[in-house]
Amino acid sequence: MSQAYFITGTDTDVGKTTVAAGLLHAARQAGMSTAAGKPVASGCAVTPKGLRNADALALLAECSIPLTYAQVNPVAFEPAIAPHLAAREAGVALTVQSLLGPMREVLALDADFTLIEGAGGWRVPLAGQDNLSDLAIALGLPVILVVGVRLGCISHALLTAEAIARDGLPLAGWVANIIDPATSRLEENLATLAERLPAPCLGRVARIQSVTAEAVAEHLQLDLLD
Repeated sequence: MSQAYFITGTDTDVGKTTVAAGLLHAARQAGMSTAAGKPVASGCAVTPKGLRNADALALLAECSIPLTYAQVNPVAFEPAIAPHLAAREAGVALTVQSLLGPMREVLALDADFTLIEGAGGWRVPLAGQDNLSDLAIALGLPVILVVGVRLGCISHALLTAEAIARDGLPLAGWVANIIDPATSRLEENLATLAERLPAPCLGRVARIQSVTAEAVAEHLQLDLLD
């Protein structure tokens, strides 16, 4: 039975892609076929093959099903700014409808394990009144939340979980990505998150010397996902 999830974070730069690549690698190690999508990415490098985003490339590297870069990341912008602002500057209409088709194509590949990764946090603006969270709703995917563990993360995590529930999507699991290992009362903070988030903790990713998908996968438990 195939599994597909939308992966989001409590904020920008909390390690969504690090965790997503680790989850995909763990799935591959378990003998599952994998696919991934990153519908929109800003902060892309100009290459002879076109704009390329490091996060999208990391996801592509963990896809066992052959995918082109454009299939994984159909909308790419060079400036490292909010996607809706980058789209506006580029004269692109960035709507849920424009992203829905390409991501449905990725899901239609019917990999055993598929991840669609958002940009930034849950409520990222697109064109007009559209938000990237509306894409997750349109796809009907359960959500995996990456919590960037640092001071203030509990409120961010709980508010995000509340928004996901209010949008009618199940929270399938969450991952503690410890981006500030010097966080005061770290264990107590993690315990509070575990008590209050209505989903299992899929793992705790500490600071590791070599941040590879393989290394991150060792800290994750796929079997806790429904």
